Amino acid sequence: MRDAAPVSTPPRVLPPNDSRQYDDLAGEWWRPDGVFAMLHWLARARAALVPPASRPGALLVDLGCGAGLLAPHLAGKGYRHVGLDLTRSALAQAAAHGVTVVNADATAVPLADGCADVVSAGELLEHVPDWRRAVAEACRLLRPGGLLVLDTLNDTALARLVAVEIGERLPTVPRGIHDPRLFVDARALVAECAKHGVELRLRGIRPELRGTLGWLLRRTRGGSAGRPVGTDAGREPRIVPTRSTAVLYQGRGLRGG
Repeated sequence: MRDAAPVSTPPRVLPPNDSRQYDDLAGEWWRPDGVFAMLHWLARARAALVPPASRPGALLVDLGCGAGLLAPHLAGKGYRHVGLDLTRSALAQAAAHGVTVVNADATAVPLADGCADVVSAGELLEHVPDWRRAVAEACRLLRPGGLLVLDTLNDTALARLVAVEIGERLPTVPRGIHDPRLFVDARALVAECAKHGVELRLRGIRPELRGTLGWLLRRTRGGSAGRPVGTDAGREPRIVPTRSTAVLYQGRGLRGG
């Protein structure tokens, strides 16, 4: 009698923006050719907005830190890097990269008012059901003169087309990672930050075209497969400014007082 053939388990199908996707993709975080590659490019661009720490013991709170992709780009700037996320598998990797991790929701951060010199909210707000509460928490954490840096997707038809209809068909974005109903209107975000004492200035950003096409070609050919992150750092596509905030935009603002 023949042994029964093993039954393969099909990958589970999850709703858009379901946080369990990050557990399923846990092995992708630090792959330079993985599905989170663009998050590395964005982390580099976001870190460029953060100046060296102005005082000993300065604290940077990284909301939605994932696996700690911001950490290599903060090295030498003098901050104690605290990262907060809901996904434990990602936090374990962040801790391995020197981040002090907190397993919590960005809308209810268990840290004191005014504790942070810098708050980073990178590619977070478009994944939060109540982004206004997350913004309120980010601003609450800032000390007077503290810096908020963020990037997110605008609530426009063009953003939905580029990020979901087109983007999620490319190898740079996991399918179903976004729920376009959560995209964040740029003007509403500026107004919300102002309510909490932060004057946020925005600029549109995008991956530069030539470098992105080159990266896609190398990825298709397996050019960076198996190499550690940083091996191709000089060849990573850069995130560059663009006039329009209609798709992807970056924000930087100081808390008054």
